Amino acid sequence: MNFSIHQASHIGNRKFNQDRVSYAYSNDALLMVLADGMGGHLKGELAAGAIVDTFAECFEQQAQLRIPDPMKFLVDTMRGAHERIVDFSHQMGLGGFPGSTCVAAIVQDNKLYWGHAGDSRLYVLRDGKVLTRTYDHSVVSQWLESGVINAAEARVHPHRNQITNCLGGSDEIYYMEPGGPVSLQTGDVLLLGSDGLWSPFTDTELVDAFASRPVTEVLDQLISLALERESGHSDNVTGLAMRWGDSETPHETSKPISNILKIS
Repeated sequence: MNFSIHQASHIGNRKFNQDRVSYAYSNDALLMVLADGMGGHLKGELAAGAIVDTFAECFEQQAQLRIPDPMKFLVDTMRGAHERIVDFSHQMGLGGFPGSTCVAAIVQDNKLYWGHAGDSRLYVLRDGKVLTRTYDHSVVSQWLESGVINAAEARVHPHRNQITNCLGGSDEIYYMEPGGPVSLQTGDVLLLGSDGLWSPFTDTELVDAFASRPVTEVLDQLISLALERESGHSDNVTGLAMRWGDSETPHETSKPISNILKIS
């Protein structure tokens, strides 16, 4: 497989960085995962960490050759991560349940599959447009869809962080919304981002940013600009960007390789 990839995170103006991000690959499959932990004193960073750890472990077990069923892998692994969060909440006696958003994607056989819960997003950018993206599981997203508010109002609404779906907590709330498959083309860019990354930008700005420059350069610049635009009130800002195609870096390996970003 040929792709260029970069992941990065900044604590923003928060006391803790509760975002987590990772990718893993074999000769036949590429996995990308981003989680935005919630809960403050309830250890949201542990919930997010449990998600990327679960995906890495399951990928290593199942991707020795290839993922037999990519969508089933996403459904089962995200459900397993949800149950893992609930279990350690009981074991640690936290007095509540930390939660986390999650967006995860698999590329195999030149096709993209994804699933998400919450308001961390996946974008597929192609030929100067957003080919597709996830839509947030949030109160504000519901209001936007029903026409109660417009897109400009949604971007700055004081309740934009109130989500309606996450991993951890009640089974009555959690679900994974699936997406794909989408056949990838040379030059396609995949962007996974926490709300701290995507919320300061319009879709058009994200498309324009990735139009011609390397994903490493663009993602780092977007994080810096997000911090600047939020002007001292920034959430954790985390993203993963991947450009697909024959002209990108070849990745060959005899066994699955996992790369979880170290976040202190």
